[in-house]
Amino acid sequence: MPRTSASKPSRRAALLEFAILGLLHDGPLHGYELRKRLTTALGIFRALSYGSLYPALRSLVEAGHISETEPAEPPLAGKRARITYELTAEGKEHFQDLVAQSGPDAWDDDDFDVRFAFFSRTEAQVRLRILEGRRSRLEERLANIRDASQARRERMDAYTMALQQHGEDRAEREVRWLEELINAERRGTGTPAGGEPSTGADSTTYLSSDDSTHPQTETKKIKE
Repeated sequence: MPRTSASKPSRRAALLEFAILGLLHDGPLHGYELRKRLTTALGIFRALSYGSLYPALRSLVEAGHISETEPAEPPLAGKRARITYELTAEGKEHFQDLVAQSGPDAWDDDDFDVRFAFFSRTEAQVRLRILEGRRSRLEERLANIRDASQARRERMDAYTMALQQHGEDRAEREVRWLEELINAERRGTGTPAGGEPSTGADSTTYLSSDDSTHPQTETKKIKE
């Protein structure tokens, strides 16, 4: 049964559900394989526990977005049955609605990382709006870092200054990376994350479920 507004998931839970739908878009998976792909491909989920994954799967089943299939043969003694999860037609439609969104939430650190991982399933104009929004968010952050550094420079020790500089350098690198992606989208040749140019903006190959290479994703972790 579809969720009511009263049972709407938290932003973090919604992000996990979005990632699950995205991975299942490529085909059915069981819980173990889903967790493996989430923890290896998306930095935000590197510490994802089954205690967080299975409630998310149950929520998606109850919403009608995925279905579950029990194995034909019973599991061996002491082993848990590997239930296979598959995207439903309603789930595919829901996922397409989600990837079409490009509001401010998609520009934040964790949301952007996950959204970027599924850019190959996102319309070109939506990708461009998200990239431009993310760049704007990073430029604002960079300006704040510089202002804070200038105001407190005389009171900072060498280690604090080094940390401040590290934050500034990281923000600058991501802004440059975003500029490259934005320019590629506008040219319609998309060359993201060091990849080869594609034949068009709509066929751009972004992060797959097996790769994670952009400046922000490499350092992200969440404790479950």
